Amino acid sequence: MIKYVISFLKISLPSVVLLLSCSVMNTDQKVSLVSPVMPVIDQHSKIEDALAMLIGTFILSFAMTLLKQAGIMTGGTAGLSLLIHYITDIKFGILFFLINIPFYYFAYKKMGVGLVVKTFIAVALLAGFTEMIPHFFHLSDVNPFYATIFANVLMGVSFLILFRHRSSLGGINLLVLYLQEQFKIPAGKVQMGIDVAILLISLFFVDWKLILISILGAVILNSIILLNHKTNRYVA
Repeated sequence: MIKYVISFLKISLPSVVLLLSCSVMNTDQKVSLVSPVMPVIDQHSKIEDALAMLIGTFILSFAMTLLKQAGIMTGGTAGLSLLIHYITDIKFGILFFLINIPFYYFAYKKMGVGLVVKTFIAVALLAGFTEMIPHFFHLSDVNPFYATIFANVLMGVSFLILFRHRSSLGGINLLVLYLQEQFKIPAGKVQMGIDVAILLISLFFVDWKLILISILGAVILNSIILLNHKTNRYVA
């Protein structure tokens, strides 16, 4: 298994750096995630971006594994993927990758190819890591309440890592980032509203007690984003 991980990282890191190198050559970016009123400072290097995406998606894959094992829901495209996974038993990683595909066109037209490339890489990494983790451990007895709190804190941290390196996990993330940049609508508030709506739909398929716990998780996750991701406080 260790050899498997090492091989995965050897393949992933150079590929991420190469794709990032190609993406920064495109100058037709229509939306910047950096506030235009902030002074220009040194940006993250491509190596830093690549490492951030590896770390952020790895942390997030562990959080998603916790949620799956506890039968807990979440919002966004990850939540939709989990819901379909619970209903059909199709692997989460495959569903998550496929559901995000339509959002890439929106991101390309509204936010530029650079963000699309980084988001595509992040989604692919998360899908890969999520499918890899079960080969190393399996949680047979997880307290849903604890799993929800811990997983959503991890998700909040991983989202911040990705956001601050001009990346996201596609889907709803791209939409809320666009709304925040263009209309100054806080990303955390929009994300929270959409997440709660998805969780309410899940009531038809998931036990209502788990949905209530999941709503608590959505509040924790989006509170972390709301408190920490503001365009006028971080530029890099």
